[in-house]
Amino acid sequence: MRESNSRAGLPLSATFVKQVNRPGVYGDGRGGYGLTLRVRRMTNGRLSKVWVQRLRINGRATNLGLGSFPVVGLATARERALDNRRKIDQGVDPRIAENPTPTLADALEAVIEGRSASWKNGGRSAEIWRNSVRNHADNLLHRPVDQIDTGDVLRVIGPLWTDRHDTAKKVRQRLSLAFRWAMAAGHRGDDPAGEALLAALPRNGVARRHLAALPPDQVPAALAAIDNSGAFPTTKLAMRMLALTATRSGEVRGMRWDEIEGDIWTIPGERTKVGREFRVPLSPEALAVLNEAHPYSDGAPDSLVFPSSRGRQITPDALSKLCHDLDLGMTPHGLRSSFRDWCAESAVSRELAESCLAHVVKNTVEAAYRRSDLLEQRREVMEAWARYMAVAPPRLEQLLP
Repeated sequence: MRESNSRAGLPLSATFVKQVNRPGVYGDGRGGYGLTLRVRRMTNGRLSKVWVQRLRINGRATNLGLGSFPVVGLATARERALDNRRKIDQGVDPRIAENPTPTLADALEAVIEGRSASWKNGGRSAEIWRNSVRNHADNLLHRPVDQIDTGDVLRVIGPLWTDRHDTAKKVRQRLSLAFRWAMAAGHRGDDPAGEALLAALPRNGVARRHLAALPPDQVPAALAAIDNSGAFPTTKLAMRMLALTATRSGEVRGMRWDEIEGDIWTIPGERTKVGREFRVPLSPEALAVLNEAHPYSDGAPDSLVFPSSRGRQITPDALSKLCHDLDLGMTPHGLRSSFRDWCAESAVSRELAESCLAHVVKNTVEAAYRRSDLLEQRREVMEAWARYMAVAPPRLEQLLP
Protein backbone atom coordinates (compact mmCIF):
# COMPACT_ATOMS: atom_id res chain seq x y z
CA MET A 1 0.00 0.00 0.00
CA ARG A 2 1.44 3.36 -0.97
CA GLU A 3 2.52 5.61 1.90
CA SER A 4 0.16 8.55 2.29
CA ASN A 5 2.15 10.47 4.91
CA SER A 6 2.63 14.10 3.87
CA ARG A 7 5.68 14.00 6.22
CA ALA A 8 7.30 11.32 4.04
CA GLY A 9 10.97 10.89 4.92
CA LEU A 10 10.52 12.22 8.46
CA PRO A 11 10.24 9.99 11.52
CA LEU A 12 6.94 9.68 13.33
CA SER A 13 6.40 11.38 16.67
CA ALA A 14 4.39 10.16 19.65
CA THR A 15 2.13 13.21 19.34
CA PHE A 16 1.46 12.58 15.66
CA VAL A 17 0.67 8.91 16.27
CA LYS A 18 -1.78 9.84 19.00
CA GLN A 19 -3.54 12.65 17.12
CA VAL A 20 -3.62 11.49 13.48
CA ASN A 21 -7.21 10.84 12.41
CA ARG A 22 -6.92 10.69 8.64
CA PRO A 23 -6.94 7.15 7.18
CA GLY A 24 -3.71 6.29 5.42
CA VAL A 25 -0.25 4.74 5.74
CA TYR A 26 2.34 6.75 7.67
CA GLY A 27 6.00 5.74 7.52
CA ASP A 28 8.62 6.19 10.25
CA GLY A 29 11.15 7.88 8.02
CA ARG A 30 14.13 6.49 6.20
CA GLY A 31 15.67 4.94 9.31
CA GLY A 32 12.51 3.23 10.50
CA TYR A 33 13.31 -0.27 9.18
CA GLY A 34 10.07 -0.33 7.18
CA LEU A 35 7.87 0.57 10.16
CA THR A 36 4.50 2.12 9.24
CA LEU A 37 1.36 3.12 11.09
CA ARG A 38 -1.76 2.12 9.16
CA VAL A 39 -4.85 4.12 10.03
CA ARG A 40 -8.29 3.08 8.81
CA ARG A 41 -11.87 3.80 9.78
CA MET A 42 -13.84 0.76 10.91
CA THR A 43 -17.49 0.09 10.19
CA ASN A 44 -18.47 1.43 13.63
CA GLY A 45 -16.87 4.78 12.76
CA ARG A 46 -13.89 4.39 15.09
CA LEU A 47 -10.28 4.59 13.98
CA SER A 48 -7.98 1.58 13.94
CA LYS A 49 -4.23 2.24 14.19
CA VAL A 50 -2.03 -0.77 13.50
CA TRP A 51 1.75 -1.06 13.32
CA VAL A 52 3.01 -2.91 10.23
CA GLN A 53 6.60 -3.50 9.20
CA ARG A 54 7.49 -3.95 5.53
CA LEU A 55 10.46 -6.30 5.11
CA ARG A 56 12.00 -8.64 2.57
CA ILE A 57 12.07 -12.20 3.89
CA ASN A 58 13.62 -14.88 1.67
CA GLY A 59 13.60 -12.39 -1.19
CA ARG A 60 9.90 -11.56 -0.92
CA ALA A 61 8.27 -8.36 0.32
CA THR A 62 6.38 -9.24 3.50
CA ASN A 63 4.21 -7.31 5.94
CA LEU A 64 4.60 -8.13 9.64
CA GLY A 65 2.02 -6.98 12.16
CA LEU A 66 3.59 -5.48 15.29
CA GLY A 67 0.44 -4.73 17.27
CA SER A 68 -2.05 -1.92 17.49
CA PHE A 69 -1.91 1.54 19.06
CA PRO A 70 -2.29 2.49 21.91
CA VAL A 71 -1.50 -0.99 23.33
CA VAL A 72 1.79 -0.83 21.43
CA GLY A 73 3.31 2.64 21.51
CA LEU A 74 5.78 4.17 19.07
CA ALA A 75 8.86 3.28 21.15
CA THR A 76 7.83 -0.38 21.48
CA ALA A 77 6.97 -0.62 17.78
CA ARG A 78 10.43 0.74 16.92
CA GLU A 79 12.08 -1.81 19.22
CA ARG A 80 10.17 -4.65 17.57
CA ALA A 81 11.01 -3.35 14.08
CA LEU A 82 14.72 -3.15 14.93
CA ASP A 83 14.67 -6.63 16.46
CA ASN A 84 13.06 -8.06 13.31
CA ARG A 85 15.66 -6.32 11.14
CA ARG A 86 18.48 -7.85 13.18
CA LYS A 87 16.99 -11.34 12.91
CA ILE A 88 16.75 -11.06 9.13
CA ASP A 89 20.39 -9.91 8.98
CA GLN A 90 21.24 -13.09 10.91
CA GLY A 91 19.29 -15.24 8.44
CA VAL A 92 16.43 -15.88 10.86
CA ASP A 93 12.77 -15.57 9.84
CA PRO A 94 11.24 -13.28 12.51
CA ARG A 95 7.80 -14.79 11.96
CA ILE A 96 8.82 -18.08 13.56
CA ALA A 97 11.99 -17.17 15.47
CA GLU A 98 10.33 -16.94 18.88
CA ASN A 99 7.49 -19.37 18.30
CA PRO A 100 8.54 -22.43 16.30
CA THR A 101 4.86 -23.29 15.85
CA PRO A 102 3.23 -20.56 13.75
CA THR A 103 -0.32 -19.38 14.26
CA LEU A 104 -3.03 -20.03 11.71
CA ALA A 105 -2.64 -16.38 10.66
CA ASP A 106 1.07 -16.99 9.99
CA ALA A 107 0.24 -20.08 7.93
CA LEU A 108 -2.35 -18.16 5.94
CA GLU A 109 0.15 -15.37 5.25
CA ALA A 110 2.68 -17.93 4.05
CA VAL A 111 0.12 -19.33 1.59
CA ILE A 112 -0.79 -15.83 0.37
CA GLU A 113 2.88 -14.96 -0.03
CA GLY A 114 3.48 -18.07 -2.10
CA ARG A 115 0.51 -17.46 -4.38
CA SER A 116 0.44 -13.67 -4.71
CA ALA A 117 3.14 -13.59 -7.39
CA SER A 118 0.70 -15.26 -9.80
CA TRP A 119 -2.17 -12.90 -8.95
CA LYS A 120 -2.50 -10.00 -11.36
CA ASN A 121 -3.72 -7.73 -8.59
CA GLY A 122 -1.79 -9.31 -5.76
CA GLY A 123 -2.42 -6.84 -2.95
CA ARG A 124 -6.15 -6.63 -3.45
CA SER A 125 -6.52 -10.39 -3.87
CA ALA A 126 -4.50 -10.93 -0.71
CA GLU A 127 -6.88 -8.67 1.21
CA ILE A 128 -9.87 -10.60 -0.14
CA TRP A 129 -8.30 -13.81 1.20
CA ARG A 130 -7.47 -12.28 4.58
CA ASN A 131 -10.86 -10.67 5.02
CA SER A 132 -12.81 -13.81 4.14
CA VAL A 133 -11.00 -15.80 6.83
CA ARG A 134 -10.91 -12.92 9.32
CA ASN A 135 -14.65 -12.32 8.99
CA HIS A 136 -15.59 -15.93 9.71
CA ALA A 137 -12.66 -17.57 11.54
CA ASP A 138 -11.10 -14.71 13.48
CA ASN A 139 -11.20 -16.72 16.73
CA LEU A 140 -8.85 -19.30 15.18
CA LEU A 141 -6.30 -17.02 13.56
CA HIS A 142 -4.14 -16.35 16.61
CA ARG A 143 -4.02 -19.94 17.83
CA PRO A 144 -0.97 -22.13 17.15
CA VAL A 145 -1.65 -24.04 13.98
CA ASP A 146 -1.08 -27.40 15.69
CA GLN A 147 -3.72 -26.71 18.35
CA ILE A 148 -6.74 -26.48 16.05
CA ASP A 149 -8.82 -29.58 15.40
CA THR A 150 -11.66 -30.51 13.06
CA GLY A 151 -14.24 -29.63 15.70
CA ASP A 152 -12.89 -26.07 15.88
CA VAL A 153 -13.15 -25.66 12.12
CA LEU A 154 -16.60 -27.28 12.06
CA ARG A 155 -17.88 -24.66 14.51
CA VAL A 156 -16.76 -22.00 12.02
CA ILE A 157 -17.87 -23.59 8.75
CA GLY A 158 -20.99 -25.44 9.94
CA PRO A 159 -23.28 -22.40 10.39
CA LEU A 160 -22.29 -21.08 6.94
CA TRP A 161 -22.57 -24.36 5.05
CA THR A 162 -26.32 -24.25 4.41
CA ASP A 163 -27.13 -20.54 4.43
CA ARG A 164 -24.02 -19.19 2.67
CA HIS A 165 -22.63 -22.22 0.92
CA ASP A 166 -20.36 -20.42 -1.58
CA THR A 167 -18.78 -18.37 1.21
CA ALA A 168 -18.34 -21.49 3.34
CA LYS A 169 -16.60 -23.32 0.48
CA LYS A 170 -14.12 -20.47 -0.06
CA VAL A 171 -13.30 -20.11 3.63
CA ARG A 172 -12.87 -23.88 4.03
CA GLN A 173 -10.59 -24.08 0.98
CA ARG A 174 -8.40 -21.24 2.25
CA LEU A 175 -8.19 -22.73 5.72
CA SER A 176 -7.31 -26.09 4.18
CA LEU A 177 -4.45 -24.54 2.20
CA ALA A 178 -3.09 -22.96 5.39
CA PHE A 179 -3.23 -26.28 7.25
CA ARG A 180 -1.61 -28.12 4.34
CA TRP A 181 1.20 -25.56 4.37
CA ALA A 182 1.63 -26.32 8.08
CA MET A 183 1.76 -30.05 7.27
CA ALA A 184 4.44 -29.51 4.64
CA ALA A 185 6.43 -27.37 7.09
CA GLY A 186 6.25 -30.11 9.73
CA HIS A 187 3.99 -28.26 12.17
CA ARG A 188 1.09 -30.74 12.13
CA GLY A 189 0.18 -34.12 10.65
CA ASP A 190 -3.33 -33.61 9.30
CA ASP A 191 -5.67 -31.10 7.70
CA PRO A 192 -8.64 -30.32 10.01
CA ALA A 193 -10.36 -28.50 7.14
CA GLY A 194 -10.04 -31.46 4.78
CA GLU A 195 -11.85 -34.75 4.24
CA ALA A 196 -12.83 -35.28 7.87
CA LEU A 197 -14.54 -31.90 7.96
CA LEU A 198 -16.36 -32.53 4.68
CA ALA A 199 -17.64 -35.84 6.03
CA ALA A 200 -19.03 -34.07 9.10
CA LEU A 201 -20.85 -31.38 7.12
CA PRO A 202 -24.41 -31.95 5.86
CA ARG A 203 -24.70 -32.96 2.25
CA ASN A 204 -25.60 -29.95 0.17
CA GLY A 205 -28.30 -31.91 -1.63
CA VAL A 206 -30.70 -29.02 -2.08
CA ALA A 207 -31.82 -28.83 -5.69
CA ARG A 208 -30.35 -25.87 -7.52
CA ARG A 209 -33.00 -23.20 -7.49
CA HIS A 210 -33.48 -20.80 -10.33
CA LEU A 211 -33.17 -17.26 -9.08
CA ALA A 212 -36.26 -15.15 -9.69
CA ALA A 213 -36.16 -13.09 -12.87
CA LEU A 214 -38.52 -10.72 -14.66
CA PRO A 215 -39.56 -10.72 -18.31
CA PRO A 216 -37.30 -8.24 -20.11
CA ASP A 217 -40.05 -5.66 -20.63
CA GLN A 218 -40.60 -5.42 -16.86
CA VAL A 219 -36.97 -4.65 -16.01
CA PRO A 220 -37.29 -0.87 -16.72
CA ALA A 221 -40.20 -0.64 -14.29
CA ALA A 222 -38.23 -2.51 -11.65
CA LEU A 223 -35.31 -0.11 -12.07
CA ALA A 224 -37.70 2.84 -11.83
CA ALA A 225 -39.06 1.43 -8.57
CA ILE A 226 -35.51 1.10 -7.26
CA ASP A 227 -34.67 4.68 -8.32
CA ASN A 228 -37.75 5.96 -6.47
CA SER A 229 -36.97 3.99 -3.31
CA GLY A 230 -35.27 5.29 -0.18
CA ALA A 231 -32.19 3.11 -0.67
CA PHE A 232 -28.73 4.66 -0.39
CA PRO A 233 -27.78 6.27 -3.75
CA THR A 234 -24.85 3.97 -4.50
CA THR A 235 -27.03 0.91 -3.87
CA LYS A 236 -29.50 2.15 -6.48
CA LEU A 237 -26.68 2.97 -8.91
CA ALA A 238 -25.12 -0.47 -8.40
CA MET A 239 -28.43 -2.13 -9.30
CA ARG A 240 -28.67 -0.05 -12.47
CA MET A 241 -25.09 -0.92 -13.43
CA LEU A 242 -25.90 -4.57 -12.77
CA ALA A 243 -28.79 -4.37 -15.22
CA LEU A 244 -26.88 -2.42 -17.88
CA THR A 245 -23.84 -4.71 -17.91
CA ALA A 246 -25.50 -8.08 -17.15
CA THR A 247 -22.53 -8.87 -14.92
CA ARG A 248 -22.57 -10.62 -11.56
CA SER A 249 -23.44 -8.93 -8.28
CA GLY A 250 -19.99 -9.41 -6.75
CA GLU A 251 -18.31 -7.98 -9.83
CA VAL A 252 -20.35 -4.76 -9.63
CA ARG A 253 -20.17 -4.46 -5.86
CA GLY A 254 -16.37 -4.82 -6.01
CA MET A 255 -15.98 -2.50 -9.02
CA ARG A 256 -13.11 -0.01 -8.59
CA TRP A 257 -12.21 3.12 -10.50
CA ASP A 258 -8.81 1.82 -11.63
CA GLU A 259 -10.57 -1.03 -13.47
CA ILE A 260 -12.19 1.47 -15.84
CA GLU A 261 -10.41 2.88 -18.86
CA GLY A 262 -12.55 4.98 -21.17
CA ASP A 263 -15.62 2.96 -22.04
CA ILE A 264 -14.16 -0.42 -21.03
CA TRP A 265 -14.36 -1.98 -17.58
CA THR A 266 -11.79 -4.75 -17.08
CA ILE A 267 -12.75 -7.14 -14.27
CA PRO A 268 -9.63 -8.83 -12.82
CA GLY A 269 -9.54 -12.61 -13.06
CA GLU A 270 -9.59 -13.05 -9.30
CA ARG A 271 -13.01 -11.38 -9.21
CA THR A 272 -14.66 -13.34 -12.02
CA LYS A 273 -16.39 -16.67 -11.60
CA VAL A 274 -14.29 -18.28 -14.35
CA GLY A 275 -11.01 -16.92 -12.96
CA ARG A 276 -10.09 -15.03 -16.13
CA GLU A 277 -9.97 -11.31 -16.84
CA PHE A 278 -13.12 -10.09 -18.57
CA ARG A 279 -13.60 -6.85 -20.50
CA VAL A 280 -17.04 -5.24 -20.27
CA PRO A 281 -18.02 -2.63 -22.88
CA LEU A 282 -19.77 0.28 -21.19
CA SER A 283 -22.75 1.82 -22.96
CA PRO A 284 -23.42 5.59 -22.73
CA GLU A 285 -26.07 4.77 -20.12
CA ALA A 286 -23.52 2.84 -18.04
CA LEU A 287 -21.06 5.73 -18.31
CA ALA A 288 -23.81 8.03 -17.04
CA VAL A 289 -24.16 5.80 -13.98
CA LEU A 290 -20.42 6.19 -13.35
CA ASN A 291 -20.76 9.97 -13.54
CA GLU A 292 -23.50 9.84 -10.92
CA ALA A 293 -21.33 7.64 -8.70
CA HIS A 294 -18.28 9.94 -8.76
CA PRO A 295 -19.35 12.18 -5.85
CA TYR A 296 -19.43 9.16 -3.54
CA SER A 297 -15.79 8.22 -4.22
CA ASP A 298 -12.97 9.17 -1.85
CA GLY A 299 -10.83 10.11 -4.84
CA ALA A 300 -8.32 7.26 -4.61
CA PRO A 301 -7.70 5.46 -7.94
CA ASP A 302 -8.44 2.06 -6.40
CA SER A 303 -11.50 3.16 -4.42
CA LEU A 304 -14.86 1.46 -4.78
CA VAL A 305 -17.20 2.85 -7.43
CA PHE A 306 -20.25 1.99 -5.34
CA PRO A 307 -19.28 2.24 -1.65
CA SER A 308 -21.92 1.64 0.98
CA SER A 309 -23.06 4.39 3.34
CA ARG A 310 -20.17 3.32 5.60
CA GLY A 311 -17.59 3.42 2.83
CA ARG A 312 -17.37 -0.36 2.59
CA GLN A 313 -18.25 -2.73 -0.24
CA ILE A 314 -22.01 -3.19 -0.54
CA THR A 315 -23.01 -6.57 0.86
CA PRO A 316 -24.81 -9.17 -1.29
CA ASP A 317 -27.70 -9.09 1.15
CA ALA A 318 -28.20 -5.34 0.64
CA LEU A 319 -29.10 -5.77 -3.04
CA SER A 320 -31.23 -8.85 -2.46
CA LYS A 321 -33.06 -7.17 0.43
CA LEU A 322 -33.80 -4.13 -1.73
CA CYS A 323 -35.45 -6.32 -4.37
CA HIS A 324 -37.37 -8.22 -1.68
CA ASP A 325 -38.54 -5.11 0.19
CA LEU A 326 -39.87 -3.58 -3.03
CA ASP A 327 -41.58 -6.87 -3.93
CA LEU A 328 -40.07 -6.76 -7.42
CA GLY A 329 -40.34 -10.47 -8.04
CA MET A 330 -36.67 -10.72 -8.99
CA THR A 331 -33.22 -11.15 -7.49
CA PRO A 332 -30.11 -9.18 -8.51
CA HIS A 333 -28.76 -12.25 -10.32
CA GLY A 334 -32.09 -12.60 -12.10
CA LEU A 335 -31.19 -9.55 -14.19
CA ARG A 336 -28.76 -11.76 -16.10
CA SER A 337 -31.62 -14.13 -16.93
CA SER A 338 -33.75 -11.20 -18.08
CA PHE A 339 -30.92 -10.08 -20.35
CA ARG A 340 -30.51 -13.61 -21.72
CA ASP A 341 -34.24 -13.79 -22.50
CA TRP A 342 -34.04 -10.44 -24.28
CA CYS A 343 -31.12 -11.74 -26.36
CA ALA A 344 -33.24 -14.71 -27.45
CA GLU A 345 -36.18 -12.45 -28.31
CA SER A 346 -33.88 -10.07 -30.21
CA ALA A 347 -32.24 -12.77 -32.34
CA VAL A 348 -28.82 -12.29 -30.73
CA SER A 349 -26.82 -15.43 -31.50
CA ARG A 350 -26.34 -17.92 -28.70
CA GLU A 351 -22.55 -17.62 -28.95
CA LEU A 352 -22.65 -13.84 -28.64
CA ALA A 353 -25.18 -13.89 -25.78
CA GLU A 354 -23.06 -16.39 -23.84
CA SER A 355 -20.00 -14.23 -24.45
CA CYS A 356 -21.82 -11.18 -23.05
CA LEU A 357 -22.53 -13.18 -19.89
CA ALA A 358 -18.90 -14.39 -19.61
CA HIS A 359 -20.08 -17.99 -19.53
CA VAL A 360 -17.57 -20.82 -19.80
CA VAL A 361 -17.67 -22.56 -23.18
CA LYS A 362 -17.61 -26.36 -22.93
CA ASN A 363 -18.12 -27.20 -26.61
CA THR A 364 -14.70 -27.29 -28.31
CA VAL A 365 -16.05 -26.05 -31.66
CA GLU A 366 -17.79 -23.13 -30.01
CA ALA A 367 -14.70 -22.42 -27.91
CA ALA A 368 -12.59 -22.20 -31.06
CA TYR A 369 -15.13 -19.77 -32.52
CA ARG A 370 -14.74 -17.61 -29.45
CA ARG A 371 -10.96 -17.27 -29.25
CA SER A 372 -11.63 -13.53 -29.42
CA ASP A 373 -13.60 -11.92 -26.61
CA LEU A 374 -15.88 -10.36 -29.27
CA LEU A 375 -15.64 -6.99 -27.55
CA GLU A 376 -17.03 -4.84 -30.36
CA GLN A 377 -19.85 -7.27 -31.14
CA ARG A 378 -20.71 -7.35 -27.45
CA ARG A 379 -20.64 -3.55 -27.35
CA GLU A 380 -23.39 -3.40 -29.98
CA VAL A 381 -25.51 -5.86 -27.98
CA MET A 382 -25.06 -4.04 -24.66
CA GLU A 383 -25.86 -0.67 -26.21
CA ALA A 384 -29.02 -2.10 -27.78
CA TRP A 385 -29.99 -3.59 -24.39
CA ALA A 386 -29.46 -0.21 -22.71
CA ARG A 387 -31.60 1.54 -25.33
CA TYR A 388 -34.31 -1.08 -24.89
CA MET A 389 -34.47 -0.45 -21.15
CA ALA A 390 -34.66 3.29 -21.75
CA VAL A 391 -37.70 3.07 -24.05
CA ALA A 392 -39.57 -0.02 -22.81
CA PRO A 393 -42.91 1.06 -21.31
CA PRO A 394 -42.97 1.18 -17.50
CA ARG A 395 -45.38 -1.22 -15.79
CA LEU A 396 -45.11 -0.12 -12.19
CA GLU A 397 -48.69 -1.03 -11.41
CA GLN A 398 -47.74 -4.68 -11.87
CA LEU A 399 -44.82 -4.40 -9.52
CA LEU A 400 -45.84 -2.18 -6.64
CA PRO A 401 -48.77 -2.50 -4.24
